[in-house]
Amino acid sequence: MKVWKVGGAVRDTLLGRPDSDVDWVVTGATPEVMLSMGYLPVGRDFPVFLHPVTKQEYALARTERKTAPGYHGFVFHADPGVTLEEDLRRRDLTINAMAQDDAGAVIDPYGGQRDLDARLLRHVSPAFAEDPVRILRAARFAARFADFEVAPETRALMQEMVNAGEVDALVAERVWQELSRGLMELQPSRMFDVLHDCGALARLLPEINAEWSSAESRAIQWRHAIDLAAESGLPLPARFAVVGHPLSSVACAAKASATPVALQGLCERWRVPADCREVAELVGREYETLRLGQTMSAEQTVQLLDRCDAWRRPERFELTLQACECIARAQHRNSKRSQAAAFTPWRVARSRAAAVDAGAAAIRAATLGLRGPAIAAAVHDARVRAVAEDLNDEIND
Repeated sequence: MKVWKVGGAVRDTLLGRPDSDVDWVVTGATPEVMLSMGYLPVGRDFPVFLHPVTKQEYALARTERKTAPGYHGFVFHADPGVTLEEDLRRRDLTINAMAQDDAGAVIDPYGGQRDLDARLLRHVSPAFAEDPVRILRAARFAARFADFEVAPETRALMQEMVNAGEVDALVAERVWQELSRGLMELQPSRMFDVLHDCGALARLLPEINAEWSSAESRAIQWRHAIDLAAESGLPLPARFAVVGHPLSSVACAAKASATPVALQGLCERWRVPADCREVAELVGREYETLRLGQTMSAEQTVQLLDRCDAWRRPERFELTLQACECIARAQHRNSKRSQAAAFTPWRVARSRAAAVDAGAAAIRAATLGLRGPAIAAAVHDARVRAVAEDLNDEIND
């Protein structure tokens, strides 16, 4: 029995980056041996165990065989005779197919160090074509390592996989998992570039593919805004809202408060979580109003804050503003005026209006004989007066 550190932790050590999560592979062992040593079984499809002390995952070396289309169409085989090289061969990219022994020596049978030096994302073996998730992973790594390129032969193989319909078998949860992780990388626009180049974007995200390769300024601004969101360190819901913003003008539903059809279709197809979807809807519906907010009256300002549910959901409203700032910065890159300044008054207005004691305002209204909607209107009016005071102070200053 022997234990090896494998995958991303080895890659990142060689790149001089902070260690990623550590994965371990065990050769020469059986499940019975692992159990006798106190390891806890957690693998459903193949033998994976938690270390009794560190709780890190240890997987028995295994091989796999394709039996059906898609992500789940595999049969796994693990026994003490499976070698480390056989286990590494089933991995996606050469830079992820390296191992280290307990002395720190690197085992690199497929040229991972060579490709690290050349800044290339290259598939390990033809087995890459058996799992369509690897297309998404290659695209995600392109977003993480902004100075790496996909090797020409890997790009060609990915195109063949798309043409063969492999990506059509991907399940929604797996697609969203990889897309969301890619959005949190250093340069997310590169993920969409790679998916577009191999044809996968047209299959998975046709709403985005329709304009992604355009040389028009709108598409260029879109790409820039996505990367600005990453550069600004925004959370996932705000980043997704930036991606979804251009879709708001595509086949939009009749009601101004409704979700644009293109954005709705994307969210439903890939089961986008509610927090991401809600921020994207707000940005799509309110961006122009928020950007031009300095021209609005106190009444109009509070009406928008009401629509955004900014009183009960201040964190969501802040994410909406952050996403809008990135979009505005991308659209007005040559402007000398700070685009952030256009959204700061919204934070001030929300803070001032939220400071109104709604309970006290409601009690005052009730003592005047008001009931039901009239009480809500009184609270609304109190918030308008609070915002109006700020507007008057700015004019007087």
